[in-house]
Amino acid sequence: MLRPRIIPCLLVRNKGLVKTVKFGASKYVGDPINAVKIFNEKEADELIVFDIDATVNGAAPDCLMIQKLAAECRMPLCYGGGVKTVEQAKRIIGLGVEKVAISSAALDNPKLITAIAAEIGSQSVVVVLDVRKSLFGKYEVYTHNGNKGTGRSPLEVAQQAEKLGAGEIVINSIDLDGQMKGYDLDLAAKVREAIRLPMSVLGGAGSLADIGRLVSNCGVVGAAAGSLFVFKGSYRAVLINYPDQAQKEELLRSAIHEHIGLQE
Repeated sequence: MLRPRIIPCLLVRNKGLVKTVKFGASKYVGDPINAVKIFNEKEADELIVFDIDATVNGAAPDCLMIQKLAAECRMPLCYGGGVKTVEQAKRIIGLGVEKVAISSAALDNPKLITAIAAEIGSQSVVVVLDVRKSLFGKYEVYTHNGNKGTGRSPLEVAQQAEKLGAGEIVINSIDLDGQMKGYDLDLAAKVREAIRLPMSVLGGAGSLADIGRLVSNCGVVGAAAGSLFVFKGSYRAVLINYPDQAQKEELLRSAIHEHIGLQE
């Protein structure tokens, strides 16, 4: 039975762990391998790693880095960054990664979703939609670290990805990236209603309460976060953290109960 997942998301730049704000300037926060070791100890549900410069720089996935991360990781691992071909996706899976995330490549060549799914299975294909909201309240999918607009709505792209064989959708709010003010619940609810696929939401989480509100609002989803799990306190001191099992179970149990109540 599917259950909500609480997912740390690590951003990698030049092999270092970084954190961005609104996809802008990044702050170095440590070594990704060390972060993986800590999340292993804390029994995280899953881990997402994005190489945020690979696509922008036209670079292929760093397979040596991916291999090291996969060898250390004791939880399901999703990797994204620079994946443009079926062969790259197959190699990444062969390194021990459970899921391969694609973003700009899925927008440029939607048939790639089907082709990759045919080789590694739909359950291993994740389509990431980086979304920005206009001054008029319209949502649009962007690529290349939020620098290139596509003119397409996240609902349209998510539904197309589902039809083409994607196994999961990740919705990432550019506007709320690093803000720690809470998820865009309106965006999450709209996409959740539009598709049947597993879905994860990223961008904006600043507390466990934010995760609870997301699950209460949308039900069984993945609640992904970056800043929440690498910073601590009002001064944002770097400290890798994650809720213990008792905290997590109580949070999700209460949130699901509230979600069911709202549906009745």
